[in-house]
Amino acid sequence: MSRSTRKWGPVTAIAPASAVSEAYRSLRTNLEFSIRGKGLKTIMVASAMPGEGKSTTAANLAVAYARANRRVLLVDANLRSPVQHRMFGLANVNGLSGLLGGAGEFDQAIQPAAVDNLWVLCSGPIPPHPSELLDSAAMTALLRTAGERFDIVLVDTPPLLSVTDALVVAGKCDGVLLVVGAGKLKPDAAWKAKTSLANSKATVIGAVLNGAGR
Repeated sequence: MSRSTRKWGPVTAIAPASAVSEAYRSLRTNLEFSIRGKGLKTIMVASAMPGEGKSTTAANLAVAYARANRRVLLVDANLRSPVQHRMFGLANVNGLSGLLGGAGEFDQAIQPAAVDNLWVLCSGPIPPHPSELLDSAAMTALLRTAGERFDIVLVDTPPLLSVTDALVVAGKCDGVLLVVGAGKLKPDAAWKAKTSLANSKATVIGAVLNGAGR
């Protein structure tokens, strides 16, 4: 049961009986089959280009997992153009950038969402050098701690082909779920994204075609 009734937020939170919410639950089930028995707990939700629905997918997948009684942490590692704090109506004063910069504590930075079993680590203030923060030992340690504390950790990042941030994070996560916007991504861009992930030694566990029914 949600902690409060609000009109904003991911569709899985505000309209759980909708067909779209059911599609996200199916995605959760398929993802569980893909990672079962493999010890994969930290999953980066990625896209090649902006506008493919990566952040929306991450938010809705997080809610779907939480409603299945999993302890879920959603990490907004997009330190350039973060959106998860707006999607969940949370403050973005303390967050990932502060923790990676040595300020604050993990327990104080994560915030409970208006859905039981779901916490969000917002991005925090936008730092001057995001890639360096994400490519730090502090980020590796944070993801390790999150994986020990939660059943599933979903990480939102900038698009793969825009900046290096996502590839840096991909190498630190257990797996990558690639979101592809229907009619948006050209084949050569998709191939470049896949090749970049392979070069970073990331484990691609699946792909989602987003917006195919529109």
